[in-house]
Amino acid sequence: MRAAYSACVSGHPYPHTDRDVLRHVQRAPGGRAGYKQLVRELGMGGGRERRLLLEQLARMTARGALVKVDRDMWSLPDAATERVKSDTGRRGDAALRGRSATRENLVAGKLDLHRDGFGFVRTKDSGGDLFIPPNELNSAMQGDEVLVDEAPPTHDGRRSGRIVRVLTRKNPTVVGIFHVARGGRYGDPLLRGNYVKPLDERMSQPVLIPPGAEVVRAGVSTDRVLGDEARAQQRALPIGEVLTAEEMDGLAVDVEITDFPGVARPAKGRIIEVLGDADAFGVDVEIVIRKHHLPHTFPAEVLAEAKDRASYNVASLRDDEVTEREDFRGLPIVTIDGETAKDFDDAVMVRDLPDGTYELQVHIADVAEYVLPGTALDLEARLRGNSVYFPDRAIPMLPQELSTGECSLRPDEDRLVLSCIMQIDARGEVLGYRVCEGIIRSARRMTYTNVQRVLDGDPAALEEYMEFVPEFDRMYGLALKLNGKRKRRGSIDFDLPEPVIQFDALGAMTGIVRSGRAWSNRLIEEFMLCANECVARWIESQGVPGIYRIHEMPDPKRIVEFEDTAAGFGYTLGVGNLPVKKIQMKGDRREQQRRGARGQSGVRRAPTHEIVEQINVTPQMYQRLTEKIAGKPEERILAYLMLRSLKQARYSEKNEGHFALAAPAYTHFTSPIRRYPDLIVHRILKTLLHEGADPEGTAESDVTPPQTRHTELEPPVPLNEIAAIAQETSESERRAADAERELIEWKKIKFMQDRVGEDFDAMILSATKYGLFVELHDLYVEGLVPLHTLTDDRYTFREQQREICGEHTGRCYRLGMKVRVLLDRIDRSQRKLQFAILPPTDEEVPVEKKRPFRSKTLVKKEKVARKAASPRHSSPDRSGKPKKKPKGKGKRR
Repeated sequence: MRAAYSACVSGHPYPHTDRDVLRHVQRAPGGRAGYKQLVRELGMGGGRERRLLLEQLARMTARGALVKVDRDMWSLPDAATERVKSDTGRRGDAALRGRSATRENLVAGKLDLHRDGFGFVRTKDSGGDLFIPPNELNSAMQGDEVLVDEAPPTHDGRRSGRIVRVLTRKNPTVVGIFHVARGGRYGDPLLRGNYVKPLDERMSQPVLIPPGAEVVRAGVSTDRVLGDEARAQQRALPIGEVLTAEEMDGLAVDVEITDFPGVARPAKGRIIEVLGDADAFGVDVEIVIRKHHLPHTFPAEVLAEAKDRASYNVASLRDDEVTEREDFRGLPIVTIDGETAKDFDDAVMVRDLPDGTYELQVHIADVAEYVLPGTALDLEARLRGNSVYFPDRAIPMLPQELSTGECSLRPDEDRLVLSCIMQIDARGEVLGYRVCEGIIRSARRMTYTNVQRVLDGDPAALEEYMEFVPEFDRMYGLALKLNGKRKRRGSIDFDLPEPVIQFDALGAMTGIVRSGRAWSNRLIEEFMLCANECVARWIESQGVPGIYRIHEMPDPKRIVEFEDTAAGFGYTLGVGNLPVKKIQMKGDRREQQRRGARGQSGVRRAPTHEIVEQINVTPQMYQRLTEKIAGKPEERILAYLMLRSLKQARYSEKNEGHFALAAPAYTHFTSPIRRYPDLIVHRILKTLLHEGADPEGTAESDVTPPQTRHTELEPPVPLNEIAAIAQETSESERRAADAERELIEWKKIKFMQDRVGEDFDAMILSATKYGLFVELHDLYVEGLVPLHTLTDDRYTFREQQREICGEHTGRCYRLGMKVRVLLDRIDRSQRKLQFAILPPTDEEVPVEKKRPFRSKTLVKKEKVARKAASPRHSSPDRSGKPKKKPKGKGKRR
């Protein structure tokens, strides 16, 4: 199998790699290449190869590697942008007429819309996102690649602009609710006929469905259309028959956009799939999958290839291939995963060494031996980027033949692995490590629950797992030392709970609870973190391109905003060079105009900051603050705000360190079954090992300059391809996280929809000018108590104290306070819960100062009387003349 892997790296069965296509497109005149030109230059023969080329071009366009600039023409993204800039600057687009615009003002990026109508364009430069007002979107849709005419920055340095042109339409489909137009219109005078109202709140306009584009067949099975529960409660649709518009009225559908929106022109589309009633069993998952454009079905070619690759196993290895791998069979190696897990990609073992140190073995499934570069299986895995895990379903990156079959480290079965063997001292410091290919046979499939029972000393568990009890004790001791080492160097550990949906045997939801992090979970986390760091350092020491998991320094502006909020609670990160607040007054008029700031001159503006380029903040500051707020009522909100102040971790071809982990080098090595970057790391490791790289690393060799070691080795994966993969997988990771988060919200709404009118015990999480955010005690559900629902007094928000207090009763609502709330209403479109606080007793809510209630009229009369009685009210000024009545202060007419 080693020979097969090496042969595939040098010459794989797929006709041409993405690099080949990109190279030909780049060399083409004008940076544009047509389909026929690529067929000719790549030497395509039969129809199968041409079909594969079209599929490859479609995949490369979908992930942004290419831009389709014409019907049969493709270009590199940067070249397409430059060409559009040139064309725009030469002839002047309609969006630019009437204003001065140059090519220097044009910026390309990806549009991210907000539910309130505005948007932000993420650009490749480091200047930050560009704000796009609702009236400057120019018919662009969510996710589109757009060209923006950037306006001068505002007084506080914020960027904004207007969209000039849509470069690439990224999302050709929209999921929504189909409606039969009764009366001919949907509010909009431009829209007539049947329509689909998108379920994406960022798309406010419906999609018109022309006559004849709304009829589809029921599909392979009726369950596919309505679901099991819907069949029992609603009408069952006959299999294979055409669905009329009336039958689809109110159902969730997937629409392919055939005509994108324009000026005073709505989008048009045709229905390609009927999902069913949004409340039916399992339809919410189908909606979220299509809304976030998650690849969820494997092509037949991929499934066939997976089945073929799964036929290779340890028994297929030649004798020389077996001897080249380290044999770990016979050791007490175990897997520790969740109760419902099926893809076991890591196994661990800890043993004591004679010198008093530990040996930690982390064995990871050798997926790279099965998924060869450039194959259909590899291209599909790259397109998906990662597996997606929903509460009741998973969308794997690899077909089940591999993910839960031959690549899964199932007990009592021989499996191929890539291993990292580490020697660790009593302080948790890594003294040395080595990377190798190996063979293991897992001795036991353990769960977090059962391991925790052993650690807690449960008699039944101790008896059942008697032979592994000493090893679990060693694991626990080593995990404590590794955790202590991370805390000493300042690694940040946010212990924020996550919602866990509970189901019964029939798949119905029974509860929503908070996830807990027991030490059985933490010891696996510590072992994986340690292995990932060692592998990252080893790759860097070889002087070859690698893919790293980086976490950059926080944005200074975010830190300033957090410090302002934390000061209201009496906390601070302890940052030394924070900027001071600055209030813009009339004197700043010239500076404001010089910078091109918008707005009325001479008007007092909101406080702003003189943001410095770099703030001296360290992860130790965050770690110390998390320890200070532990167990406090404000812990939850401050921990969440601290997390918001940090940047998102991402993949990169450059090693820039990991801020939150306080690690100089970090990568993802431990989950190649469900993460494509891990698979790339495995390929790099295997290629280096096959080419004779030193597999060992020690504390001293890790600081050796990379350029002095193994510079004669060929890069396993070219740097430009690693950069593209890093960007693609970072985006697919965010896409999966958004989908997982949204489905949880769908599940919460569905679980609570029959509980409107019920009351619950809750705790106040935060107070804002909009009201109180509360979290239920028995259910891990959050919602808002709007300020206007507090009707027993006139309540105001005190920003400094972070509380809401009544003016007359003195009743105050603060963070961490226990209240009794009633579920008032559910906003299904935005998936929000609204609560109302039940009338409290005086003992339940603190009262600052009670005074008799006085009406607004009485308060106004008393104020007028005090003013009239004041000796200064009618006194003359210093000149002895009576005061003149100020102009403009008289009665309005």
